[in-house]
Amino acid sequence: MAAILEKKYLSSNVVEMVLEAPHIAATRRAGQFVVLMTDEKGERIPLTIVDSDTRKGTVTIIYQVVGKTTTCLADMNPGDRLYSLLGPLGRPTEIKNFGTAVCVGGGVGIGVVYPIARALKETGNRVISIIGARTRDILILEEAMSKTSDRLVVATDDGSYGVKGFVSQVLQDLIDSGEEINHVFAVGPVPMMRVICEVTRPHEIETVVSLNPIMVDATGMCGACRVSVGNATKLACVDGPEFDGHQVDFDLLTNRLRMYYREEKESMEDFRCRCDGK
Repeated sequence: MAAILEKKYLSSNVVEMVLEAPHIAATRRAGQFVVLMTDEKGERIPLTIVDSDTRKGTVTIIYQVVGKTTTCLADMNPGDRLYSLLGPLGRPTEIKNFGTAVCVGGGVGIGVVYPIARALKETGNRVISIIGARTRDILILEEAMSKTSDRLVVATDDGSYGVKGFVSQVLQDLIDSGEEINHVFAVGPVPMMRVICEVTRPHEIETVVSLNPIMVDATGMCGACRVSVGNATKLACVDGPEFDGHQVDFDLLTNRLRMYYREEKESMEDFRCRCDGK
């Protein structure tokens, strides 16, 4: 049972938690994730490890409150204990000196791309980061991304902060300006990652995306997280979560993410009814 040590809201529905996990902290690398359960009968959910402290034996996670399990997790506080915490899982990000690397994060995906940007910077890359959100009030980790980037560009859909528009247009503008870009890492909503890949494809810029399909055991046994990459079936939990974005079948990924939408909605509605009835 992993203890929750710290908790804070980064925006109205995005939570950062620091968890006691010395063994995970000692071995985790950028791009890896954990799977946790809030209680014995709870759902297993994967969450990216945003940061770790080997001295304190802690890992940091960031998640968006969107369904029953993340709502239950957000109701927990420092001093509470998770039923289980498994990790680190997944293949670490390939980190090497690419030259100029662009890290693109959208929404809560900024929390996923942050440790990648930091590892790239520590390896000697010139890091350009592009982060975006619908509005300023839900933008997260701007200061942290600024500290680990040689250049940071912020975009908001409504223009309430930074550049008005999408992160994909900021990347397109960089390319059009003649900026030499050797590698792109993109993490965020599936439509965002898909567009980023279409921006980089004509220029043959290697582009890595982090996929978030439905996972159950996260050890490669159940096959729930299968995705199609280069016309081959891959398992995001053990083969990923990062893949060559130009090879990902985004149509299949989108359809699979919607498979249990009705059941997820019903579960959340039932949970709210039971909570309201207390």
